[in-house]
Amino acid sequence: MSLPKDALLDGSQNAAELAPLLDLAEGVLKTWQPRWSDFVAAPLREELLERFASLSELRWHGDGGHPGAERQRLQCSRSDTTENEPMDAAPISGLVIEGNFLFDPITPADLRQALVGLGAEPDAIGDIWVRGDRGGQALLTPEQAAALDGAHGNVREVAIRCDQVAIDQLQLPAQRVAKQLTTVEASCRIDAIASAGFGLSRAKVVAQIKAGKLRLNWTAVRQGSRELCVGDRLHLQDKGCVEVLSLTLTKRQRWRVELMRR
Repeated sequence: MSLPKDALLDGSQNAAELAPLLDLAEGVLKTWQPRWSDFVAAPLREELLERFASLSELRWHGDGGHPGAERQRLQCSRSDTTENEPMDAAPISGLVIEGNFLFDPITPADLRQALVGLGAEPDAIGDIWVRGDRGGQALLTPEQAAALDGAHGNVREVAIRCDQVAIDQLQLPAQRVAKQLTTVEASCRIDAIASAGFGLSRAKVVAQIKAGKLRLNWTAVRQGSRELCVGDRLHLQDKGCVEVLSLTLTKRQRWRVELMRR
């Protein structure tokens, strides 16, 4: 069975990344066997689920190794064979990345670059998080984690060592309980709403924007003065996500903003 690839990819800015997932889906339809993708970034995952929603023959399930994972592996299966079956856990392994970063703080991006430098395929790497000044932890495909087990490398001048572990041996990022908030602001600016949603001062929000840690709908924010709309989501590194549920202009020409923080 062939899928209407041209129609499904028409207008997408990520056609090159979506095409392999369409090939995977075609393979599932032909073989009747579920298949897992490599790790997929959140914006691409959301676009895929939106564009492929019309394909009722297929069922998609994402798993990144921990609740709230941004990068996930997607399982594609035929809906007529798995509709009432529980979803499988994705084949994912953990990786501990050890190094002494007491005098040279790191970011997840630094660790990701180091793993790629050691030969890791970017699509085989899931979420990465920093664990204080001793390094970080990551989620990878089992094959990639095995290939990096015992590997030595560097992040700038700091030596690192990688060790494969089971996911249950990791200290996974804390789960956040969803909380609905209401605030009244003079405007719908990003810096104002992010300040209220994340419980930070406006100055700290601006600092996070300058550091490239605040994202709007998965894209790095460049200007705190940009105004938000209903449905917009702000992601702040280590602080979770804030979604705009509603914006209502009050009689005093201020904005009552309903937010959901996760």
